[in-house]
Amino acid sequence: MMFADLTEFHQWLAERRAAHEYRVVPTPLKRLDGWAVDPGTGDLHHRSGRFFSVHGLDVTGSRREVGQWQQPIISQPEHGILGILVKEVGGVLYCLLQAKMEPGNVNTLQLSPTVQATRSNYTRVHRGRPVPYLELFTSLGRGRPLADALQSEQGSWFLAKRNRNMVVRIDEDVPVLDNFCWLSLDQIGRLLAMDDLVNMDTRTVLSHLLPRGEQVSGRPLHTVPEVLNWLTHHKTTDRTVRRPVPLAKTDGWRVSDDDVRHEYDRHFRIIGVDVRAEDREVRGWSQPMLAPCGEGIAAFVVRTVGGVPHVLVQARAEAGTPDTVEIAPTVQCNPGNLAHLPRTRHPRYLDAVLEAPPERVLFDVVHSEEGGRFYHARNRYRAVEVGDEFPLDVADGFRWVTRDQLALLNQFGGLLNVETRNLLTCLGFIK
Repeated sequence: MMFADLTEFHQWLAERRAAHEYRVVPTPLKRLDGWAVDPGTGDLHHRSGRFFSVHGLDVTGSRREVGQWQQPIISQPEHGILGILVKEVGGVLYCLLQAKMEPGNVNTLQLSPTVQATRSNYTRVHRGRPVPYLELFTSLGRGRPLADALQSEQGSWFLAKRNRNMVVRIDEDVPVLDNFCWLSLDQIGRLLAMDDLVNMDTRTVLSHLLPRGEQVSGRPLHTVPEVLNWLTHHKTTDRTVRRPVPLAKTDGWRVSDDDVRHEYDRHFRIIGVDVRAEDREVRGWSQPMLAPCGEGIAAFVVRTVGGVPHVLVQARAEAGTPDTVEIAPTVQCNPGNLAHLPRTRHPRYLDAVLEAPPERVLFDVVHSEEGGRFYHARNRYRAVEVGDEFPLDVADGFRWVTRDQLALLNQFGGLLNVETRNLLTCLGFIK
């Protein structure tokens, strides 16, 4: 399935949405089928011992706006596969994507990678249908790999979670199943400018397929070894310590039969849902989900220096980041969680991002986060251009890098956090 224009695509997506029954019903945690609460700790886990669990985490030594806290966190110690098949048709590269229902999606269906599956899913712990096209990513020699990297996911909500981000090029024809379609990179770029359409898993894999940057005559402010030196310095000097604590005794959080929530209704809740989806590997299931309180923001500040566009990034530690510190956007926060703090303790450069005049905004789009674990989680992805009034001498922990340098570092995995990869995709593809 290919489309002559995006009008045809939107018609196809509407047809896919109407073709199946989807239902997501909020349900008290104590009534979730297949899930149990540990009587000693209050932790949530699946009866199979697989999929994921929810427990408490104690964080100390952080250099963030708040240096010490406790929180619930999702533990899923297995590597999933996020893979996109690509092929060239008439000199144009196309990606095979699927219209996939996830229980946390605000609009039910979004564009997912060819394969989006946890290890528990693709090893069929749930005894459901096999994952389509999986063998093209797990069998060596079926296609030509263009990218393959272990990448972290949301470090503020997941504990040490990584997924395998893959791009595989094929020359053979493959059958296109009902919920799948071929889209060109140009079409995907235009869809990325639309809210809540291209899902997070697709966006992170697309960061490995960035178009080549324009040729520029100048040089970056810092070489790639210098950027790696800066990042490694912050990794090795970070003093963040995290240790598990019982969910029932997580300070500042209230655990009930219905949900888990912050005492001041900030940050997020842990809720339960019952799900019905006719076209998934399993047609019905129950699960806990993390439901954020409010919309977050992830943003780049962009400045051209010596004819070379640079983006401002930071070395940032999260509660659950696998390797403590990764490269993060200029600004990454949920403004609603900061209302009780004085402005002096707000993230640096937040005002520059939020108060930029419209003519300086390169893109501004709201995207959903991973809908398999997060319920109605949305972030505003934004890039704003600044001029000479914005200093090159930036705060400790920040560094100017080019888009192409970020793309190079991204190929090796574990260096750029998921919000940075999402912004990198938007910066490279949105027209």
